[in-house]
Amino acid sequence: MTREEFSKILQSIPHQPGCYKYYSRENELLYVGKAKDLRKRVSSYFNKTVDNFKTRKLVSLIHALDFTVTDSEHDAFLLENSLIKHYQPRFNISLKDDKSYPFIVIKKEPFPRVFFTRRVIKDGSEYLGPFTGLMRVKELLELVKQNIPLRTCNLNLTDYNIKRGKFKVCLEYHLGNCNGPCQGFQTEEDYKLNLQQVRHVLKGNIGDVIKHLKEEMTAYAANLQFEKAQIVKKKIESLHSYQSKSTVVNPRLDSMDVASILQDEEHFYVNYMMITGGSVIHSNTIQIEKYIEEEEDSDVLSLALDNLMERYQSLAREVVVPVPVDVTDPTIKVTIPRAGDKKHLLDLSIKNAGIFMQDMRKKSTLLLGEKSKANNMQVLEELQEALQLSEIPVHIECFDNSNFQGSYPVAAMVCFRNGLAANKEYRHYHIKTVQGINDFASMSEVVYRRYKRLMDEQQPLPQLVIIDGGKGQLSAAMESIERLGLTGRMTLVGLAKREESIFFPTDTEPIQLSFSAPAHLLVRRIRDEVHRFGITFHRQVRSKGTIKNELEDIPGIGESTATLLLKEFRSVKNIKTLTERELTKVIGASKARVVWDYFNPKEKEIE
Repeated sequence: MTREEFSKILQSIPHQPGCYKYYSRENELLYVGKAKDLRKRVSSYFNKTVDNFKTRKLVSLIHALDFTVTDSEHDAFLLENSLIKHYQPRFNISLKDDKSYPFIVIKKEPFPRVFFTRRVIKDGSEYLGPFTGLMRVKELLELVKQNIPLRTCNLNLTDYNIKRGKFKVCLEYHLGNCNGPCQGFQTEEDYKLNLQQVRHVLKGNIGDVIKHLKEEMTAYAANLQFEKAQIVKKKIESLHSYQSKSTVVNPRLDSMDVASILQDEEHFYVNYMMITGGSVIHSNTIQIEKYIEEEEDSDVLSLALDNLMERYQSLAREVVVPVPVDVTDPTIKVTIPRAGDKKHLLDLSIKNAGIFMQDMRKKSTLLLGEKSKANNMQVLEELQEALQLSEIPVHIECFDNSNFQGSYPVAAMVCFRNGLAANKEYRHYHIKTVQGINDFASMSEVVYRRYKRLMDEQQPLPQLVIIDGGKGQLSAAMESIERLGLTGRMTLVGLAKREESIFFPTDTEPIQLSFSAPAHLLVRRIRDEVHRFGITFHRQVRSKGTIKNELEDIPGIGESTATLLLKEFRSVKNIKTLTERELTKVIGASKARVVWDYFNPKEKEIE
């Protein structure tokens, strides 16, 4: 759908809250979104230039749109939530089910068993979880075993079998770990009370279990059954010990859920914690891939929180979050804390999200997760084929220029070997031979200096050199390669900043790699790395004032005067257009004359 086609239907879209749906030419539902103002939100996709590739891709595929008006923004959230869950459009955020995570199941059978499983079967059994680690499950099951007597056998304990006397108690009964329901020593009603205590433990309600055991201990003591009372006392101490290990804030806090969100260029990271009695009974962080540039933290967190609360069967009546969110149940209180215990919990959630984000970054070699060297080589072979290179590009270098409002020019180079960043071979460059700001000449200089040095030191040359810029930057780099006599010994390509298209020096049309292709992900990874490295260096040297700009080349003009001019007029380009009188107001008559004469040599000769 073009902007012209969209403009024809614009007036039919109301300024009201609701949901909008985008469809492809094949009538595939591409994306579902909600908005406080449908017309404004939908118009934003068509009436502005979008830098994000995925959003541009979505817009290019839109053939038709539909919308549903709702009474409120909250109703729009509920509708959006149900549509995404039902249709799972490919451009909406993907919330995967953790089907491989461990659960604790209370089996649907006479005298139900409680055990660990990774398979969720719709057989009427009760599944508690998912838990984020197997050790946590084992710890809970051990706590249950030590404190609540349950059967562990797989006997078919029907009333008929028990009344016939078909079974005999086993060793677990004699050890006190089971009350012998197989032989009729425990009723099903009494067993259900034990199961209720199990549910309390697994849901973090340790206090309720302790209260029940204290009543039991008091009853034993009143009947002079001191040995049994001592056994129950040890159970209480065990539960107190477990509770103290998991308490992070005030144990008198009500049950609540805590969620936080962080993001980088490619993903959102949502941490979710269930709090009961001041204890974190569940904590999980998920990674959500970005599909649309316009996704707000509050929108993503709303959808993720609703999904996680449903997955973990949360009964909390309050959620603690860093930004406003919508929740399915309007009776749930949404809190954005500024201080106190709840702020402490939120900080803990943010900390967990941050640790997870850093961990995922470390694991995301080539943005593809942990890959073996063989897999990395496969990506490089794919890149070789896509660019028609004569060799596998096991050694890749990438250059980028950086300047601040026409001053402080620097450049950066990053090196990748075997698809991995070779940090020790990264290089920074101060521009030395170029007067003023000239990106083409600066690129020519740094490329010449880099490969002149490699030649002098007899170091191996890279198979592929990426110039971050368009045809002009690439041509400037090629001039240096030709001066060094290196033509044909390595391949240079230019990477357009917006379209992420790859240019060759002699081609008129660029190559566009598939957006999701591993080779494209590698190129983007290298580009992002040179941006990060160059910008970090540029900020450092700019803050220290160590970069010499064109103003300091003027005889009689020092660093302080140059800095004063740049603060006032923002760039050297602007300063060149000023009159002598305008300069005098800032730096005085004598220095103004010097600066003006430097930039206006022809006028000086005429005088």
